[in-house]
This record gives sequence, structure tokens and C-alpha cells, in this order.
Amino acid sequence: MDTHQLPIPIFFAPSKVSEVWRVPYQQRAQEAATWSKKYNITPASEDKIRVGLLLVDVQNTFCIPGFELFVGGKSGIGAVEDNVRLCEFIYRNLGVISAIAATMDTHTAMQIFHPVFWINDSGEHPAPATLITPEEVARGIWKVNPAVAASISGGNYQALQNHALHYVNQLTHHGKYPLTVWPYHAMLGGISHALVSAVEEAVFFHTIARKTQARFEIKGNNPLTENYSVLHPEVLIGADGQPIAQKNTDLIQYLLKFDKLIVAGQAKSHCVAWTIDDLLTEIKSRDASLAQKIYLLEDCTSPVVIPNVVDYSEQAEATFERFATAGMHLVKSTQASDWLA
Repeated sequence: MDTHQLPIPIFFAPSKVSEVWRVPYQQRAQEAATWSKKYNITPASEDKIRVGLLLVDVQNTFCIPGFELFVGGKSGIGAVEDNVRLCEFIYRNLGVISAIAATMDTHTAMQIFHPVFWINDSGEHPAPATLITPEEVARGIWKVNPAVAASISGGNYQALQNHALHYVNQLTHHGKYPLTVWPYHAMLGGISHALVSAVEEAVFFHTIARKTQARFEIKGNNPLTENYSVLHPEVLIGADGQPIAQKNTDLIQYLLKFDKLIVAGQAKSHCVAWTIDDLLTEIKSRDASLAQKIYLLEDCTSPVVIPNVVDYSEQAEATFERFATAGMHLVKSTQASDWLA
């Protein structure tokens, strides 16, 4: 394994990171094979120190300006700037990163956090960003849309309504954010669901150069629960006491086997924070010292900031400081030679 930082391939164009385009796979595969020979990049299977890179929801829906939930951060183009650095980090450290796992927020229209799921007495659906409280569900201000029952619960509307009240109560009971109605985003089969083109290209180039298959992890496709963290849905048990979802034990095991695990993605205040928090919970239940092998790329993630509406920057910073206190490393991609070698 070659541990020095590599040059960035000439095909990488920072100006295109904010755009959607088709990756020329065959051409990149040939270039990656040539790159491996030129720089003596060995197969990842030969690595003595296994380094994993977890990319959380680096998808068009969160990372491309104009898409549904673009994460602008403080600068207004945070996710784009993050992904320029992320791509450069992957290329420069190609010979060190053993494997890449990418989480994919994955939705269909009829899910508990989308407008069509809910309706009021006037036949109106809630607007995106509406917060639905237990009191509103109990009073019938917001009810499950009867028309979605056939698709979700086999036509059993009452069971679905019971679940809805149980669900919002569970969020409150466990100190979670209130149920947020999100705009339709990361829709399965659509452009918004795909990885950012430039990042996908970098991941593919790594796959061929290091001869190691990238892992793609679906999350968020359960219609009955939110799934901010890739490791643990927001609610696991339904109103009838039966499981509706389960934590992702297989991925947890996979991630904790690395000697070093690097985490980046969107958004710092939401899916990244929840995923790391769940990982930390698992670590504490096994061996708290395992936190020391987690590295958080602070310059490759941004918080949700909607000017004049909401700013989660302070919460994100406080959460990351808590992770650091637990033993995790807060690092910058541009200083990888200091902490990755």
C-alpha cells in the first residue's frame, strides 16, 4: 500500500461538482487501471491497516443547488464545497482508503414524513416543513390520509391511524425531533436519489484502482418510520407491539472492523450526526476505546441552514464536540497527511 498523497487526476473538475452528469465508466476504469500501475497502488485486500470511508447521503437531493433539500450551510453552497474537498480527499488518499461505503437515503411518495400521508378536515395536505405533534394527531387536526391505506397497510385504515398516533408519541417520549413533513426527496428511481456525479466518479475510480467493491447502503424506505441514521430507524416498534423495523446490525459490524473509520456527508446536523451518535452508542456498549478509531471530516460536512428560518450550526458543533469528548477525532481532509498516514 502506497501511503503518500497522490495527485488528483486531470479529469476531475471542481466546477462540475455542483452539476449532474453521466460518469464515463469504461474510460474511468481504464484510467484507474493505468493510475494503479503508474503509482504502484496495490489491491485493498493487501492493506495491513484497514481504513474505511463512510459517506452519508452524498446525494443530489442534498448536495446539488436547486434540488429538494440542498444543504447550504453557512456559506450558502456548503455541500458543494464539501464535495469538492471530499473528491480531492479520495483521489489524494486512494492508496490508503481500503473501502468506501455510501448510504443512500431512499424514499417513495407514500411515507409517514411526506405530505400525501396526512390530511386535515379541509382535504389539505401539510406543507413541507410542517411539524406534526402528538396533540394535533390526537385531536384529529392532522389525520392519516385514508387514500394511502391501500398502499401501506392493506387497506386497514384504523391500524394506520393507530400507528400514526403511536409514532408521534414515541418520538416525543424518546426526545426525538417532532415529526417533520419533508418535501418529496431522494425519490427511488429519480435523479435526486443518485449520488453526486463527481463523488460517484471518485468512488468508482477508487473501486477499480484498489480492486475493492464499494458498498451502497439503502436507508429510509420504510413507510412507517423516519430513518435519519443509517444504523437505526427512529421508531422500531409499532402500536401493536410488533417490530416495524430493526437496527442495521450488519453494517455496524462492518464499520467497526476497520482500523480507522472516516465519516463525511450531509447533513452535519441531521443524518451525519444521527449516524455517528448511533455508532457511538454501539461503541459504548462494546468498548468505549473503539471511539478512538473514528475520524470525522469536519470540512466535508455542513449543517442545515435556511436563512431567516432555521440554523442548526450551533447544535451541529455541540454534537461534534460531544463526539470528540467521547474519543473521536475531528479532522480536516486537507490535513490528511497529519492524521491518516
